[in-house]
Amino acid sequence: MTKTDTISIIVASDNHYAVLIAALLKSIDISHNSGEHIDFYIIDDGISTRFRTKLESMIDPSRITIKWFKSEKVIPANVHIPVDSSSFPLTAYLRIFAPYVVDEGLEKLIYLDVDTIVRDDISKLWNTDLGDYTIAVAQDVGKTFDCSWGGVPNFKELGYPGDTPYFNSGVMVMNPKKWREENITNEVIASLIKYHQHVKMADQYGLNVVFANRWQRLNPLWNWFAFQEDNKASLIHFLDIKPIFTSYNGQAVYKDEFFRYLDLTPWKNFSQISGNSRQIRKIYNKVKKAVMRFRKLAS
Repeated sequence: MTKTDTISIIVASDNHYAVLIAALLKSIDISHNSGEHIDFYIIDDGISTRFRTKLESMIDPSRITIKWFKSEKVIPANVHIPVDSSSFPLTAYLRIFAPYVVDEGLEKLIYLDVDTIVRDDISKLWNTDLGDYTIAVAQDVGKTFDCSWGGVPNFKELGYPGDTPYFNSGVMVMNPKKWREENITNEVIASLIKYHQHVKMADQYGLNVVFANRWQRLNPLWNWFAFQEDNKASLIHFLDIKPIFTSYNGQAVYKDEFFRYLDLTPWKNFSQISGNSRQIRKIYNKVKKAVMRFRKLAS
C-alpha cells in the first residue's frame, strides 16, 4: 500500500476527554466509503490502558490502524510549552508537535480536535489542495484579529490591520514536511513567549501570528461550530461545552448525533457528566498552570 492509499489523521487527548475520541473515530469509520486505509495517530497525554484497549477493540484493522504516541516523547526535552493563564488544558498545545509524530516522508496530515464528529467522507477533506500553503484551515467564530474576546489583541503592534482573517486551529490540513522545514513549532512557541500577555486562546494565538495571511481557506462546512444550524455540515466542532456534559449548550441535534455514534462503541449508554465537574476541571487547569509559572519564576 502506498502513502497515497492512506489517509493520515492525528488527534491529542488526556484521559478526561478521551471518550470523545471514540465518537469521533466511529463517525470517521461510518462516513468513510472511498476505500483508503486510515492511519489514526493519537498523542496520548495520560490516557488509561483500559481506554486504549477498548478503543482498539472497536476498529477493523483492515480499515483503520491506531498509532499511539506518549506526549512526553513527542515534546523534545529542550522545548518548554509556554504556560498561559487560560483554563485550556496543556494538552491543547500538543497539536503544534503533530508534524514530528508522523513518518518523515508524509506530505499531508489532518489534525482534528477530539471534540469533533465527521459526517462526510474524510477523503474529501484529505483531498484538499494545499497548493504552496503549509496549512488549510477555516475562519474562526471571532473572524478577525480584532475580535474583542479572542483574536490577536496586539495586531497593531505586529503591523496587521484589525480585519486580518483569524482562523480556528481545531481542524487543520497540513503539510508536515513543509511545517518542519519552516520551523513552525518553534516559531509558534517563540510568539507565545514573546507576546504572552496577549494570549487568550492558547496555541491558536501563536498559530495565527505565524501564519497571518498565509493559509489556505477550508470550506467552513468542514469546521462547523455546534451552536450553528446547518444540516449540510461535513464536520461538527463542539467548540464550547462538549456533549458529554449536562451543561452542553450547542444545537441538540448535534448532541443526539454524537451519542448515536458513541452508542456504537464500547461506551454505549455513557451518562453525561455534571457541568460542575467541567467547572472543577477548568479551575484545576488554571491552578496547575499557576503552580507551573510560580515554579518557573522560583527556579
